[in-house]
Amino acid sequence: MAGCAVGPDYHEPPVDLPARWSEAPAASEHAAGTPSRWWTVFEDPELDSLVDRAIRANLDLQRAEARVRESRANRTVSAAPLWPQLTAGGEYTRSLQSENASSGGSFGGQSPDPTNLYQANFDATWEIDVFGGTRRSVEAASADLEASIYDRGDVLLTLLGDVARNYIELRGFQRQLELARQNLDAQSETLGLTRARYQGGLATDLDVAQAEAQVETTASDIPTLEISSAQAVHRLGVLLGEAPGTLATELSESRPIPAAPSALPAGLPSDLLRRRPDVRRSERQLAAATAQIGVATADLYPKFSLVGSAGLESISASDFFTAGSKLWSFGPTITWPIFQGGRIVATIEVRDAQEQQALLTYRQTILVALEDVENAIVEFTREHDRRETLAEAARSNQRAVDYATSLYSRGLTNFLNVLDAQRNLYQTQNDLAQSEATVSTDLVALNKALGGGWEAFPLP
Repeated sequence: MAGCAVGPDYHEPPVDLPARWSEAPAASEHAAGTPSRWWTVFEDPELDSLVDRAIRANLDLQRAEARVRESRANRTVSAAPLWPQLTAGGEYTRSLQSENASSGGSFGGQSPDPTNLYQANFDATWEIDVFGGTRRSVEAASADLEASIYDRGDVLLTLLGDVARNYIELRGFQRQLELARQNLDAQSETLGLTRARYQGGLATDLDVAQAEAQVETTASDIPTLEISSAQAVHRLGVLLGEAPGTLATELSESRPIPAAPSALPAGLPSDLLRRRPDVRRSERQLAAATAQIGVATADLYPKFSLVGSAGLESISASDFFTAGSKLWSFGPTITWPIFQGGRIVATIEVRDAQEQQALLTYRQTILVALEDVENAIVEFTREHDRRETLAEAARSNQRAVDYATSLYSRGLTNFLNVLDAQRNLYQTQNDLAQSEATVSTDLVALNKALGGGWEAFPLP
């Protein structure tokens, strides 16, 4: 009887996964999976420090850990009915009965004086879990506890990705600011040269106006980049559980964009079922929903309990602890719902529908996880190629600017060629800086999609 439990036994559903990533290059088919501390591949001590501080102070992560403690307590609550329930009580009453309460207005010969009653008792009940309703409830609570642990892992994984992404974007904005100021200085020098040539009759007023327009256009990009940089700093502060401006001084100095290694940490699609916390959380929620069917089904069957009580009762305190004050009772009870208006059957149908929803959610979560990785792979590999092309274009545009400026200073070319060369150089350098940051953030997205990093920080 102890092994009997109604309702379906849970078995992890089979999942059909591809053998390899469709977007991964052939050379990366046997690549290693995501390292446990993937952000260290950028070799940036500041980023490592920000991640460690975020783990200690992030409020979303602390809230997720509080939910784990809540789930642990709920599991204890669910398991409590498996044990006998024992209560103790004591009571003292002093009462006076009415002389006019009985028929004829007499008190039946008894004294109308107040009486005392002293009581102390222990009551015990134990519901024998014959059909496993309580055990299914504990099974569901245990699965909910594991789901909350994986939910904490999902929050942690998101935190790691957000810290790394915002830090890389900050360094990207700072690099774009440097380029904007450098190009502004170069364009200002060209404007000075054009004005000098205009005063000497070697340039036109149109050349001066075009040079001034280009300087002002480049200058207009600086406030926008400063706004983006400040917002990235503010976001990092909040992720670390601090006021938005706390990190402004620490992160004000411009540093290189963390460089992403070219190796692709693809691993195998089957790793997602083990590494991604959202997939594991969804699977545990499915297990909990399956156990809840058993909880509801157990209500169809009778419930057996053992009930006992023992205590002392006396109208006099002097003989309260004597043998004559003892009382006790003991016996089994059985309850069996006969008619509930279809409530129990309907509840089973509700739990069965919820289990089906959890199964579909689990399958959908796996598909979304596969999509995340495929998208991250194609973004990382294609952006890596684009960065290499932009780097070559920037070098070519720099040679074009130097050559056009030299020719213009000697009067061998028109000013439009200089403006075009400078404009193309600035645009290409800006695109290259954006691409360098994007390659690194794409690597962050890929590691996040693969579900790595949260295992490095187990629950306290």
